[in-house]
Amino acid sequence: MWKQLKTSLWLLRKREDGSSIVELAIVFPILLLLFVGTAELGRLFFTYTTLAKATKSGARYLSASRKVTKGSGQEIADEKTRAQNLVICGKAQLSCANETPIVPGLTAANVHICDSFSVPCNPVIPGGPIKYFRVEIQNYPFTPGVFNMASMTGQAANVFYFALTPGTEMRYNAG
Repeated sequence: MWKQLKTSLWLLRKREDGSSIVELAIVFPILLLLFVGTAELGRLFFTYTTLAKATKSGARYLSASRKVTKGSGQEIADEKTRAQNLVICGKAQLSCANETPIVPGLTAANVHICDSFSVPCNPVIPGGPIKYFRVEIQNYPFTPGVFNMASMTGQAANVFYFALTPGTEMRYNAG
């Protein structure tokens, strides 16, 4: 009888039922955090790339427009508004009122257009016979998605999410 009890206790001690569940409980939160971080980083890169491409489109539009340097004051203002709206909603028109922005929360206040001959830039584009345009996004707040890393980790939002500021400078080519 003692031998049978001793054998039963030895077998009970050697069983590994449930050990994989315990391992999963230890590893799963780490894997979930890595997955969420990767998804948020992907969204950040996608948003930045989209904004950078939009500034390039706006700068290209201005660099090819004759009215921007040779037009009347109103024509110049209209061309810059069209370029700004091209950056915001993807269409070179005078108003984006009924259009969806290319990224959520992008407004005219975020788009800054400057040049080397009338609206000074910071840092300054050198003046001279060659004219340049700079289109930049200023203070666009990247907003967290479904997986908010700041709230999940208890950190402040500015640790993970910061203002995106892409910009493009292009030479005037319309002659």
